[in-house]
Amino acid sequence: SAGAPVLSRIGAFVEGPGFLPHATGLENLRLFWGSTGRPEGEAHLAEALEIAGLGEDVHRRVKTYSQGMRQRLAIAQAMLGLPDLLVLDEPTNGLDPPQIHAMREVLQDYAATGRTVLLSSHLLAEVEQTCSHVVVMHHGKVVADGPVAEIVAGGGHASFTVDDPSRAANVLRSANGVRGVEIVEGLVHADLNGMPRASAVDALVRSGVAVEAAGPRRRLEDAFLQLVGEDARP
Repeated sequence: SAGAPVLSRIGAFVEGPGFLPHATGLENLRLFWGSTGRPEGEAHLAEALEIAGLGEDVHRRVKTYSQGMRQRLAIAQAMLGLPDLLVLDEPTNGLDPPQIHAMREVLQDYAATGRTVLLSSHLLAEVEQTCSHVVVMHHGKVVADGPVAEIVAGGGHASFTVDDPSRAANVLRSANGVRGVEIVEGLVHADLNGMPRASAVDALVRSGVAVEAAGPRRRLEDAFLQLVGEDARP
């Protein structure tokens, strides 16, 4: 069909894939690829398996797989042919923390090959750790998009690790427009209210405060709630 050349460059994992439980992981992948009608040499099976990290488990029957292994197999299936675009819907569903960490590495390794991974998820903490860019949608409309760091930093709330928190807090309180300055567990937090974080760091250094680190205080979840408003709250 006319769309076939484009579709061959897209891999997808949406909801649960229908694996044959009595077949091995490798057999399932070969059966899937055979159904596409494309040459076996274009599958890049070894590369997909290496990125997915199934190892020797690919020779086991799928019915013996844990949820994490099934997710890895599903990702490997989506990676067959090494598509330019990988579309994944909630790939970490049902995984425990170690499995989520491993899945994050799988996705980042694939993106590191120069390809694009489009991830749909409501686990915003995981999105923040995994993705470089984010699109926030609400009621079917895009309300924000850009690098994760920019979306998170958009509210102006910042945290500073310094050698003298009390002095740093006083410096920030005296800065024009800065508000909500507080010290929590040795960190200095403030709403910079439009002041660039670099300018705040410069003011601290000029006042003799050694700044070890400075970054956004809020998380992606905070940014999301601010962007979509009260509709997101129960």
